[in-house]
Amino acid sequence: QVQLVESGGGLVQAGGSLRLSCTTSGRSFSTYAMGWFRQAPGKEREFQAAIGRSDGNIGYADSVKGRFTISRDNAKNTVWLQMNSLKPEDTAVYYCAAKVSGSSGYYRGGYDYWGQGTQVTVTS
Repeated sequence: QVQLVESGGGLVQAGGSLRLSCTTSGRSFSTYAMGWFRQAPGKEREFQAAIGRSDGNIGYADSVKGRFTISRDNAKNTVWLQMNSLKPEDTAVYYCAAKVSGSSGYYRGGYDYWGQGTQVTVTS
């Protein structure tokens, strides 16, 4: 069982920045593909960003490309999502996810474990 704990959410004005963190309990973090998703009220959970086992395999949703940056530190069992130029439409609960099997690439779905989520609210 892999546990994921997100932090770093909060209230920010449009144009501001937040950095989300996700720390995992797994011993084999370096072998996990990691992803960030979000779910706004009344909407489906949607992919935001993902990173493979190394920083060389990264993908973003079109809506956040150029504004959000995903990164990881395998020594700290942690993945981050740096969010810049935030917009009110970025308001959602953000979830971290881990995929424990598969290739070295990044994934837009098929994750095995999820965190509890952290709220991000962007005001205009």
